[in-house]
Amino acid sequence: MTYCIGINLDEGLLFASDSRTNAGVDDVRRFGKMRVFAVDGDRVIVTLSAGNLSLTQNTLNLIEYRANHGDGTGLYSAQSMFEVATLVGDAMREIRKRDAPYLRDSGVDASGTFIVGGQIKGEAPRLFQVYSEGNFIESNPDTPYFQIGEIKFGKPILDRVVTPKTTMDEAAKCALVSFDSTMRSNLSVGPPIDLLLYRRDSLTVGLRQRLEDDDPYLNRVRTYWNDSLRSALQHLPEPEWLQPFDTVPVS
Repeated sequence: MTYCIGINLDEGLLFASDSRTNAGVDDVRRFGKMRVFAVDGDRVIVTLSAGNLSLTQNTLNLIEYRANHGDGTGLYSAQSMFEVATLVGDAMREIRKRDAPYLRDSGVDASGTFIVGGQIKGEAPRLFQVYSEGNFIESNPDTPYFQIGEIKFGKPILDRVVTPKTTMDEAAKCALVSFDSTMRSNLSVGPPIDLLLYRRDSLTVGLRQRLEDDDPYLNRVRTYWNDSLRSALQHLPEPEWLQPFDTVPVS
């Protein structure tokens, strides 16, 4: 399992992914889930992947090969991010058609999902979630972020904080808290965390950072968030219906 986040903000796009994969408790490895395709001044395209590692890696390798050796209809010639999402979905279908029957025969899950986002010159930044079947949906102001992988533990903070008007700085902090909550509750998600911030209309990769488990800032976020939650709990107002219970003598 893994965990990835993509957020579409007024200021730009944020992408974050973990780097842990496992085939059992005794086979834990590190594989980056973020891949970047960029031509400065023309386009920045980012993919995040979750699910069966061989399927998602082969899908991306096929896309990359066609972009560099194809007939001119690949990622680097696509005229819109919609076309890019279509290319990813089509490649996923092709790889699954080839590999999925053999994986299922061996009892292996043959599914994978992608977050695909970026900006191509001439249109606004866009963000998509591509499903195993190759279909996809696009973010909108009511749903400005997508998660894939182990999503449930890190979702509450995103729901409470993230809107299109959230600043890039606040979104980055929110994403790291979301990852910390997920890693604390699920051992199949783990560092390093890859983080990429893309500034709207810059058409170049902005900030790209890898945070290891011992990263000083990541550890400060963990400590501060834990302490803040405990403090907030202690300062919640006492419910009136609890008072009689507190005053009952113990026999």
